[in-house]
Amino acid sequence: MKIDAKTGLYCLIGSPVSHSGSPAMYNYCFDKMGINAAYLAFDVKKEDTAAAIAALRLLHVRGFNITMPCKSETARCCDSLSPAAELIGAVNTVVNEDGRLIGHNTDGYGWVRSCRESGMEVTGSCITILGAGGAATAIAVTAALEGASEISIAARESGHSYANAQETVKKISARTNCRAALIPLEDEEQLALSIRRSGILVNATNVGMKPNDGESLIKDTSLLRRDLVVSDIIYNPEKTRLLQDAEAAGCRCLYGRDMLLWQGAEAFRLYTGLEMPVEEVKEQQRHR
Repeated sequence: MKIDAKTGLYCLIGSPVSHSGSPAMYNYCFDKMGINAAYLAFDVKKEDTAAAIAALRLLHVRGFNITMPCKSETARCCDSLSPAAELIGAVNTVVNEDGRLIGHNTDGYGWVRSCRESGMEVTGSCITILGAGGAATAIAVTAALEGASEISIAARESGHSYANAQETVKKISARTNCRAALIPLEDEEQLALSIRRSGILVNATNVGMKPNDGESLIKDTSLLRRDLVVSDIIYNPEKTRLLQDAEAAGCRCLYGRDMLLWQGAEAFRLYTGLEMPVEEVKEQQRHR
């Protein structure tokens, strides 16, 4: 890749970012498609988000991705938000349109696209989502906007995200045609009833992530029936305990790496107007 005075700059901000695969993915695509651009990663703490974005605006950076803990702060720094980003209240992609910063959230889109690529349609579906953090909110809002018929969010009443889940349910109910409900994650009977009604079960918590990769929120594996689609947003390990149990039960499974890839592909489209060469990116990632 040749860097010159016309090279466009894209980047990732958040903390930590040293582990991120985004620079490798985007730079591979820029090079493959002959786009004169470069993608870097900058470690930015939450309290420095506004200052960092002001600097990116001043330097005419063409676009940037945002990871934790800067997503909500970034939403407040944008000139306008996409419908999904407005409802979610957090941004993971910003496009600089002639000096105006337009905030998007592609996390939920990445999950919806991974469903459709696996032959599972979200429109008309009944979904149970475990968790109420940023990823869970993005999935719930985007699924509702995409026409899901019913969404139940299961969150711990003692958790700091429970109030966020209450707001999410209110927003979905007021702004979409989807029926939304909040259930306590501690209420095993109500959770089981929700899963039995659902066609899709999503783990959007960090339960099952390394180093606690032997854990699962679904203790009663009889709930994992053959016609249930089970999704886990965790990508390390690739197969969480939940997904292992789901595979053993004959469920169709959706993996966290696919959501990650497709949210990046949507950001690439927003940046360039072009489709990311997804299959080639998958191959490149397998050889990293």
